[in-house]
Amino acid sequence: MKVQHLPRLTAVALGLAFAASGAQATNGYFAHGYGIKAKGMGGAAVAMTHDAFAGANNPAAAAFAGNRWDLGVDVFSPKRSATRVGGGAPASVESDKNYFLVPEFGYNIAYSDKIGLNLTVYGNGGMNTEYPTPAGFGPVNMLGGQGKLGVDLMQLIVAPTIAYKLTDRTAIGVSPLLVYQQFEAYGLQGFDIQNSAGNNIGTDNSSGFGVRVGYINKLSDSMSIGASYSPKVNMGRFKKYAGLFAEGGDFDIPANYSVGAAFQATPAVQIALDYQRIEYSGVASVANPSNRLFEGIPLGSPNGSGFGWKDINVIKLGVQWEMSPTLTLRAGFNRGDNPIRSDDVTFNILAPGVMEQHFTLGGTMKLSKTDEVSGFFMHAKKNSVTGLAIPQELGGPGGTETIEMSQNSLGLQYSKKF
Repeated sequence: MKVQHLPRLTAVALGLAFAASGAQATNGYFAHGYGIKAKGMGGAAVAMTHDAFAGANNPAAAAFAGNRWDLGVDVFSPKRSATRVGGGAPASVESDKNYFLVPEFGYNIAYSDKIGLNLTVYGNGGMNTEYPTPAGFGPVNMLGGQGKLGVDLMQLIVAPTIAYKLTDRTAIGVSPLLVYQQFEAYGLQGFDIQNSAGNNIGTDNSSGFGVRVGYINKLSDSMSIGASYSPKVNMGRFKKYAGLFAEGGDFDIPANYSVGAAFQATPAVQIALDYQRIEYSGVASVANPSNRLFEGIPLGSPNGSGFGWKDINVIKLGVQWEMSPTLTLRAGFNRGDNPIRSDDVTFNILAPGVMEQHFTLGGTMKLSKTDEVSGFFMHAKKNSVTGLAIPQELGGPGGTETIEMSQNSLGLQYSKKF
């Protein structure tokens, strides 16, 4: 096998991933899909085998993907805002950071008739905001701290994968997940989240190890089913933020699983449908209700306040049409639950992951027998959550707060078979 380009391509992908910010909040803080082809189909991918992103979607797909690599990047543009009316400090503010690069890379080898090997590099993230101080507030931000307000979370995942064909139509696979994450918060002096530098504690990082397992069965020439599962990834603690995140700075990656099917409706049209479950409730720093701070439970304690996110269900529906031997068109719809409750609006000014509906378009142009270019566009409809602000008797501004977000994303991917 010609694998001499793998180290170079992997280095490029890792470099892009480290250089890019982790902003891609869609289904909570998981991307709506992984791989440009899947992103054009609403994220549906668990029963598909047409690219090298097995480590992110379904490890078993590596047994059928052949020899290929895929390198993609998309420009992600979320629009975030927070508004407070009534109470003692009405305000309105929009996040300044609105454009981010999101790279990803996959490399697949048919090692033998039975074994497929794969390397996938991808990311999660999306808790990225940067709010200026509201007009008329002087140096004070929306949460009572000094200067700009925001957080930045980036999670980089490297997933080497091995898949094995049990039969000509059935395969299983496993992907160890090597995870690195970075986090930074600023402007949280109102919650005593500061050090001697005051406004900015700085960037902290942690690492962890997890696993994803998968199964694919090609029931017939026109029907496939698949499933994948990743238990919670236990990450090292953010020591600098032991006074912010519950359990002394702990911020794990939640357990998640997907099941799906792909059906060849006609010789030229394929339909894919996935169901995904993301269990945010298993991560205390994400799921604990935010009001615990006002019950006398300090931030950073085992039962300390979190963002109050609930578990979510996601439906991903996609269709692709082989319009000609050189052109394939795609469309999709992704409907996910909003994880944020109205009782937790104030804390989620920092991380307004309220998206529900995503509409996608995409396509692939074959340049030769071995080379192709794919693209996609995603629009996520504006969504908002409104709730009561921290009451004045508890030291807050009172009134009612609304967090809101909409998203657009545009991406390209170059792929090569060998």
